[in-house]
Amino acid sequence: MTISRRDLLTTGLAAGATAAIASPARATQKSAEQSNARRRVIRFANLTDAHVQPERGASDGLAACLEHAQENGAEFIVFGGDNLMNVDGRGRDSAKQQLEVYNAVVRDHCSLPHHHIVGNHDILALDPTDGKKWAEDAFGLDKRYNQFSMQSSQAGSGNWRFIALDSTSPEGGGYKGRLDEEQFDWLERTLRDIPRSANVCIVSHIPIVAVCAYFDGENEKTGDWRVPGAWMHIDARRLKDLFLKHPQVKLCLSGHMHLADTVEYLGVKYACNGAVSGAWWGGDYQEFAPGYGLIDLYDDGTSETRYVTYGWQTRE
Repeated sequence: MTISRRDLLTTGLAAGATAAIASPARATQKSAEQSNARRRVIRFANLTDAHVQPERGASDGLAACLEHAQENGAEFIVFGGDNLMNVDGRGRDSAKQQLEVYNAVVRDHCSLPHHHIVGNHDILALDPTDGKKWAEDAFGLDKRYNQFSMQSSQAGSGNWRFIALDSTSPEGGGYKGRLDEEQFDWLERTLRDIPRSANVCIVSHIPIVAVCAYFDGENEKTGDWRVPGAWMHIDARRLKDLFLKHPQVKLCLSGHMHLADTVEYLGVKYACNGAVSGAWWGGDYQEFAPGYGLIDLYDDGTSETRYVTYGWQTRE
């Protein structure tokens, strides 16, 4: 059948008339969709890898970052680990000095509620027992892994639950990203006890899943991609399987890499949030300037994550 220009014009006019008749219904549908739009209930900042030390203006850098986050509307702060420069290899006297500098900055420049995650550089002498106990005491933690509460003034914010993990497993003079059995069992029980109607945000220092781990070093030089177990959780498959059983897990935040990315896999968003210190207060690390994660959580269980730089200029 051949359609003439006249037929096409007639058909088009009829379709236009139908659209005009249907438009009130579409307007009603749009109005309904707007009324059902998601609502932000929490905004917070994930400041990871501050690596505070007396040198290179690190204390001023962390202070500037904290002020920037608060100006951007953060309602609380989660410090994501490696808060101190390096207590795993410098000895107790240096560790005490680094902690004093860090505590002074947080006391004087953070007016918000905050919570600490333990990173590999926060563990004194990288000792799995005494070193981790030192970190717990240093950051006022009852336990190196825990549930914590961070709510805003917005209705519905309490439906978001927060879990902090200790992802550093010392071994052989180094470490891997892995949960010990005690901690994994605790996480499994904790998730089982959280209602399916709730939303869970998990914060670890080492990424559970991250794309940027592939680019921190020439990890393809053998002809195959090889990501070290210290760069990303070596037990990521086990954790992925656990999260599949508990769909209330919606978001996993991390640091460690000094690089930033966001990955969505099987209903979970994984965001690696760069470093407050950039290249350990030596400028940008690869393509990423010193910054932090700004996180918006919504009442429907979704989230938005942004990597925000704060204009820090390197000092000698």
